[in-house]
Amino acid sequence: MKKYKIGFVLSGGGARGFAHLGILQYLSEKGIRPDIISGVSAGAIAGVFIASGKSPLETHEILSQGGFLKYTKIQLPTNGLLRLDGLKEIFKKNIGPKNIEDLDMPFYAAAANLNTGRAEYFDKGPIHEIVLASSSIPILFAPVEINGFQYVDGGVLNNLPVEPLLGRCEKIITQNITPVNETGKLKNLVQIATRTFHIGVHSRIEIAKKHSDLFIEPKELDQYDLLKASQADEVFEIGYNYAKKTDLSELFKD
Repeated sequence: MKKYKIGFVLSGGGARGFAHLGILQYLSEKGIRPDIISGVSAGAIAGVFIASGKSPLETHEILSQGGFLKYTKIQLPTNGLLRLDGLKEIFKKNIGPKNIEDLDMPFYAAAANLNTGRAEYFDKGPIHEIVLASSSIPILFAPVEINGFQYVDGGVLNNLPVEPLLGRCEKIITQNITPVNETGKLKNLVQIATRTFHIGVHSRIEIAKKHSDLFIEPKELDQYDLLKASQADEVFEIGYNYAKKTDLSELFKD
């Protein structure tokens, strides 16, 4: 017997992560809720709140207040243009447990170890350090040091971290919020850096699809800025409405 009924895989995608919450909200209304979550970057941020017992709507309310600058601090560009110190404070204020292993449900956060060149999947340890590491897009954000190693956004190596769930779940639902479609002119360094990053991480998508019973990918999300949290409500609605049109029948087959 597999240990968990439904496992969720939540991809990275910056401010598009609010779409994860819209999708989760609709599925929750249909009685489909995760028993275990594996997330990376924006998916790790959304996922850790859900794993702590927060509803998708509660999480949306917490994260949508204040915009991008609420989460970041500008620094001299020695190892990154920005730090995610503000996000750390949001975790401390709104998530009771300090460590991943003390959350209400099992949770994995993927991060890329810069020193070893390998992806790692954390299911234990301090929430604020590990989820920040999972979310630190290289160059844009400074790496996070954990146990003497430097970590960056897990999407560098695996933007759809299905691996921790394999063989453990009856059904796997994967939510990809980084569709890569043709885009117009990129206007600045940040847009170029984030677009380059997400083109690179898109390569593992077929692996995740192979292992997913339901694969949800709202195509129109590629029109939304990865760092523009002011669009949170609109992006949430895109996720919700896309999930509403999704065929859920595969989840109820034996």
